[in-house]
Amino acid sequence: MASTSRARVLIADDHVLVAEALCQLLSHDFEIVAIVHDGRRLIEAATKLLPDVILVDVSMPVLNGLEAAKRIKRQLPNLKILCVTIASDPELIDESLRLGLDGYVIKTCAPTELLTAIRFALEGKRYVSGANPAAELSHNASTTSANGSHGDLTDRQLDIVQLLAEGRSMKEAASVLNLTTRTVAFHKYRAMRRLNLRNDSQVVQYAVQHHIIATDNG
Repeated sequence: MASTSRARVLIADDHVLVAEALCQLLSHDFEIVAIVHDGRRLIEAATKLLPDVILVDVSMPVLNGLEAAKRIKRQLPNLKILCVTIASDPELIDESLRLGLDGYVIKTCAPTELLTAIRFALEGKRYVSGANPAAELSHNASTTSANGSHGDLTDRQLDIVQLLAEGRSMKEAASVLNLTTRTVAFHKYRAMRRLNLRNDSQVVQYAVQHHIIATDNG
């Protein structure tokens, strides 16, 4: 394990000001290896740079933070990942722990709390805002399988659901994912059939209800 004095941290937040503020806050104690602003770039940066800790917002474009974190944990199970978000929804906290994440910190917390959460993670312990900070949360929470959430959608189907729910056209989604429009349409149809959704408005509603996209800016 890297020394906590200069552990390597990757920051993922779609709000540039927030990301830069986190960088300024943490740069005295940690090495900031990169800042990214969407989930797909987060996965690319994590696998390339291999940081010690990732700080990730839940709500991000292209691929949301929890889904990106799940895929990173699948490839790099020992990498520490903390959600740093404005959302204090108990369902999101539970989901993050089920996915094997190492902490959940609310953005309204004191700076010292975030530093504590990072150090907890580096020591192999979990930290959740509002929980007893001296207590180690159990690592025995059940984890999801590779496709164990969101109605058993495949990764590709979930990518397309998020992009379409964000208001992108099938052509735009195809460009982001380097697919043909016909392939996007095929995956969209399969996803809607699997989820029993009839139209695009229901796709958006499903994405919001299941925290694939957010209606707020946290």
